[in-house]
Amino acid sequence: MTNDQLLILLILFATVGLFLWGRWRHDMVAICSLAACVLTGLVPSSDAFVGFSHPAVVTVACVLVLSRGLQTSGAVDALSRAVLPARAGVLLSMSTLCALGAVLSGFMNNVGAMALLMPVAVQLAGRLNLTPGQLLMPLAFSTILGGMTTMIGTPPNLIVSSFRDQTGTGFAMFDFLPVGLAVAAAGVGFITLIGWRLVPARKQSGVKGFESEAYITEARVLESSKVTGISLRDIDKMIDEIDAQIIGMVHNDVRMMAPSVWRKVRAGDILVIEAEAKSLAVVLSTLGLALEEAIEQEEAELDKTNDAVENRENAPKDDADGSVDKSKEQDQTKSSDHIVLMELAVLPGSPLLGRSATDIMLRSRYGMNLLAVSRYGKPSLSRLRSRPFRSGDLLLMQGPPEAISEFASDNNCVPLAKRELRIPSKRKAWEAGIIMILSVGAAAFGLLPAAISFSLGVLASMVLRTVPPRSVYNAIDWPVIVLLGALIPVAGAMESSGTADLMARFLLDNMAQGNAVFGLTLILVASMFLSDLMNNTATAAVMCPIAIATAAALDVNTDPFLMAVAIGASCAFLTPIGHQNNTLILGPGGFGFGDYWKLGIPLELLVIAISLPMLLWVWPL
Repeated sequence: MTNDQLLILLILFATVGLFLWGRWRHDMVAICSLAACVLTGLVPSSDAFVGFSHPAVVTVACVLVLSRGLQTSGAVDALSRAVLPARAGVLLSMSTLCALGAVLSGFMNNVGAMALLMPVAVQLAGRLNLTPGQLLMPLAFSTILGGMTTMIGTPPNLIVSSFRDQTGTGFAMFDFLPVGLAVAAAGVGFITLIGWRLVPARKQSGVKGFESEAYITEARVLESSKVTGISLRDIDKMIDEIDAQIIGMVHNDVRMMAPSVWRKVRAGDILVIEAEAKSLAVVLSTLGLALEEAIEQEEAELDKTNDAVENRENAPKDDADGSVDKSKEQDQTKSSDHIVLMELAVLPGSPLLGRSATDIMLRSRYGMNLLAVSRYGKPSLSRLRSRPFRSGDLLLMQGPPEAISEFASDNNCVPLAKRELRIPSKRKAWEAGIIMILSVGAAAFGLLPAAISFSLGVLASMVLRTVPPRSVYNAIDWPVIVLLGALIPVAGAMESSGTADLMARFLLDNMAQGNAVFGLTLILVASMFLSDLMNNTATAAVMCPIAIATAAALDVNTDPFLMAVAIGASCAFLTPIGHQNNTLILGPGGFGFGDYWKLGIPLELLVIAISLPMLLWVWPL
């Protein structure tokens, strides 16, 4: 083993370790890996950022923009309304929903497809007398499966195609279809016939709307509160039947986790309460508490009112009776007459990630309150207003519907409630659909390279304003782009240093024993294993050089090994961190880390059983 091979192996293991640690975002880890390769001389400094000009990176960015056009134009909503049955049983409803999710994911970002169909699934769960999770997990897995079917369905497919381009020509648009469609069809069929029954029902059936895991809420003890002067032990007894509990308190701005049960509560203390959304009002009424956010808003509005009164007294009046001032006051209060509560899920890639309600100036910018946050199994030591948001968090928001809708749109959140399926513009919906079809067709028939075809599609979207020019860059998931651009040179260093060949030889000599079919199985299973633990794009970038080296060592066709990486990298069904869609349903479904295995293990075994013979048939060794 040479020094370069030892260095790249150390960097690779450190990179995988950081991915598994999960404290740093994937793009940060990728940049660290690239920087380490440059500093150690494994990647020339002149080639450090060559990955950002790679066609695969450009194509991913363009597909994300075109996907945004399909979402915002209402094209997908119209398709959902036309396809989903209004009145049908569990089997037909679930199969139609999952099939639609899989088809959409073949041609648009699968996180976008999941976000669009998520409220539909929650509403459907109520009608079918199922828990939300029993529809959300099948839908999430189906959208992941659907991404296997085309080159643009998921970023790993584009990465695999780019590596094949190094040995000849890249895969065409629908080269992934024969194997991907067989796997997706078998997977979706299994999920809708049998698999959904394996999903843990974390809530009682009969829900009429969305029910989440318990929220963490802050409530202030008032002078008139029933609990003033009594111990936390007595308070717990008062709310025990409501299915709520006190998990902390704030006294004199000092937060205490798990305070003594004998501690007495004083006026001005803030109790940290864990309860479901529907129980919050009962808890507040029983204890005589007030939501901390609501009190702070009242105090802020009182200060504004006092300032306004003082200014009005000091300023000359327009009329003798002050009628102008009254009309202005009426206009200011008119918009806040209709206040609603709405639950929002934070999507992967949201601008909220790592920021708090204070950081984004939620109340001053949007005129709304964050009442509670639900994050399954992850208690926080921070105050509600300063608690950093994470992907999959559920936010209980209070404010005017228009303000909440604006907040959700600006910050990449999805409302988990019934929504009307409507088309903002039929013309734009048709235009967005035609642009996507033409872009896919030009790439599929070899008229233009994929990067050029989809770039022209983005240009057309901007000209026709199916995606407003100001929103184009907001539509791109930049952490994914940085991840791709940074890891491509790292993967090149694995090949140029001979490290990929070294790892392939180790696998063949110690496990595959020179058997090509067993070697192919190892590549598939290793890709699936890594994808369950770290980003699927990173998995493809790491495994492709090893797959190519393994095929070369066996002196067989490289194509089935690269396709095995594509299939394996897309199959992340065992953990909530393996794929963004899995993370997204963690809170709404009320799932724990181990709940994914119950459906994920049989589904991954099915994928192996279907994909291996299909790979050997479509792409002979």
